[in-house]
Amino acid sequence: MEIKNLILTGGCGFIGSNFIRYLLEAPDFTGRIINVDKLTYAGNIENLSGIGERYPDRYIFQRADICDLDLMRDIFLRYNVDAICHFAAESHVDRSIKHPKGFIHTNVIGTFNLLEIARTNAENFVLFHHISTDEVYGSLGLEGYFTEASPYRPNSPYSASKAASDHLVRAYHKTYGLPTTISNCSNNYGPYQFPEKLIPLIIINAMQGKPLPVYGDGKNVRDWLYVRDHCEAVWTVMQAGRRGETYNIGGNSEMENIVIVEMICDLLDEIIPPSTGRSRREMITFVKDRPGHDRRYAIDFSKLREELHWDPRESFASGLRKTILWYLDNGPWIDRVQSGAYQTWIAEQYGEPES
Repeated sequence: MEIKNLILTGGCGFIGSNFIRYLLEAPDFTGRIINVDKLTYAGNIENLSGIGERYPDRYIFQRADICDLDLMRDIFLRYNVDAICHFAAESHVDRSIKHPKGFIHTNVIGTFNLLEIARTNAENFVLFHHISTDEVYGSLGLEGYFTEASPYRPNSPYSASKAASDHLVRAYHKTYGLPTTISNCSNNYGPYQFPEKLIPLIIINAMQGKPLPVYGDGKNVRDWLYVRDHCEAVWTVMQAGRRGETYNIGGNSEMENIVIVEMICDLLDEIIPPSTGRSRREMITFVKDRPGHDRRYAIDFSKLREELHWDPRESFASGLRKTILWYLDNGPWIDRVQSGAYQTWIAEQYGEPES
């Protein structure tokens, strides 16, 4: 399969920007990427600093909202698009609990718009790949794993909106024959992650001597996937995955939240010993648990391993060390994200989203 012009939605976000960097370096991708991003709070164009200059003929940025059907159709036709990789989503559970409407609008209506555009301009269209999450499957007990056959049991507005978008993608394949693939991944971590998420929040707070908040008893379990491994897995599915199929992507790294926080403290104590001589573990603070907090997620990605021969390259320990070192080396990025200065810069450079 050769992709010549790929719309990648949400390309200025955490995973999307890492995927763009990965894909433009991949020897088996020679096409062009049209990065479509609305540049909301988590979409930071600085995540792709220098990419346009390095790849002037292969990278285009379009500030646009995927919920704007007419604009998205215009972009699709303008660049003769033959594939879509759909990362764009509202994704933070806490925000979805407080403000669910935006999650339904972006994650459901936005996905529907993209599917409709692909369906009605399908003559040369080769693939719609949809990025989803393990959270659509709900919560596990102490045993067992999510598989591609697990029933959907979303427990938050965020996961419910992602479940709805998964169903739409499946329906467009079954009903209209649209070539699709879906990947449901476990929790990602790595460079450029917005600091409201657990790992960057703890890293940055620990670097700055602030309290390290942990929900409930800290024993909620997640399977963690280093973002570069996720990027490789997504490209593997896009190239070789069977059309109409779903592939789970896991990191083979189940971990309790409290263990992760303690690992970050210990690694930072090793890399930058505290001036006080006291462990950063002393800054851990347990806070009230959030509503509907799923107890455990764990991914069985044997289908991906057996069919497409993919395995994560990073262990959790190696990936976490790389992540901490990246945040230590990128203080200006952290400062601009935390202060909101990058949003001011975006407004000055780009104004309001194209309409």
